[in-house]
Amino acid sequence: MTQKVVVGLSGGVDSSVAAALLHRQGYGVVGVTLWLMKGKGQCCSEGLVDAASICEQLGVPHEIVDTRDLFQNHIIDYLVQGYGEGVTPLPCSQCNKAVKFGPMLQYAQQSLGIDKIATGHYARIRFNEDSQRYELLRAVDRQKDQSYFLYDLSQEILAATLFPLGEQTKTVTRQLAAEFDLSTAEKKDSQDLCLIEAHGSMRDFLDKYIAPKAGEIVDLSGVVLGHHEGIHHYTIGQRKGLGIAAAEPLYVVKLDPVMNRVIVGDRQSAGSGECYVQRLNWVSIPEPTAPIRCEVQVRYRSAPVTVNAIPWDDQQIKLVFDEPQFGITPGQAAVLYDGDRVLGGGIICPQRSEGQRT
Repeated sequence: MTQKVVVGLSGGVDSSVAAALLHRQGYGVVGVTLWLMKGKGQCCSEGLVDAASICEQLGVPHEIVDTRDLFQNHIIDYLVQGYGEGVTPLPCSQCNKAVKFGPMLQYAQQSLGIDKIATGHYARIRFNEDSQRYELLRAVDRQKDQSYFLYDLSQEILAATLFPLGEQTKTVTRQLAAEFDLSTAEKKDSQDLCLIEAHGSMRDFLDKYIAPKAGEIVDLSGVVLGHHEGIHHYTIGQRKGLGIAAAEPLYVVKLDPVMNRVIVGDRQSAGSGECYVQRLNWVSIPEPTAPIRCEVQVRYRSAPVTVNAIPWDDQQIKLVFDEPQFGITPGQAAVLYDGDRVLGGGIICPQRSEGQRT
């Protein structure tokens, strides 16, 4: 009996090749595209058309699932609230968990009677016989590795998911797209968040939802250096676009939503030796009860650095870096690694929660 798999199709070359590979391997492929929002770009109207074209070319069914309300509630509202509170949310990991993988698996199982899903993400999954857990691993192509955005997936989802591109490079993916003669073979990679593709820039997107609110740009001593039109236009570590003149380069070191202030300082003052992480998901290992030595990425494109991860309470861990790190940004993900294996991750806190030990 042919094993069936639901492939999430965005209309891009990666998901197209993932579907074509599984189809060639003998799977009964059903393409599913999640309709996230109206507009241009992948995951929008353009992506729906390209995904349908790929399914027609492969001779497989194509389904469109309307997830616009989910996307509005879990991503757009989440971003607007976060930026308004002076943090810089990471929408992609939130979207993968709450909007894409979970709902797609649910749709596959309940509406189509299919137990497996697949996507074009660059990551790998393996089952550890000793721990009896599914483990999330980096992709072979480290330049395209997307495991950082997938740390929040559950064991149930990992058990049901295939990543056909995890063992190959992006160069091979492009070659396969040409070999399969896919209509998306020459399509450019998506460079930005889907929201930016649809709205032009993150600033334009946020300005649709957050009203301007003038405030002060101050140094660490409270001296006013300039003014801003809303703290949602700034992020920790930002240097360009501050609109102030100074004898030395200045960086955003803190956002104060209560006083509506952007606080700036020199590069050294934008460094941190530690941070706290909440909303944790231990994907490849059980929750640790003692400090662990590992590596961490605090941004998608940042290099992994060595850290001590210390369980702090039942909701947070404390990360103590071997060397101070520049621009640790509340709202972004801190993802812990042991080599290629993703141990877990969570969201960097603006500050330590009340009631914790000192």
